[in-house]
Amino acid sequence: QMAAVLVGQFHARDAEGRVYSVHEFKNSDTPDGQPVITYKLAIGDRVTKISDTEFKLVQSEIQLIREPENQ
Repeated sequence: QMAAVLVGQFHARDAEGRVYSVHEFKNSDTPDGQPVITYKLAIGDRVTKISDTEFKLVQSEIQLIREPENQ
């Protein structure tokens, strides 16, 4: 069983301008002891990290761009 700890939260926007709340989790229970960072929307959809600013929803393949921290 993976122990996932919420370590961050940020907003990302799709091409239509919709804003998504993305939660960042650190999973510490990996076989090699290296923490794994995973991303999910607040509603539970899984998110894949492409780069520091680009993400993609796993199910719908919608591209998301991370919002700058200080707006």
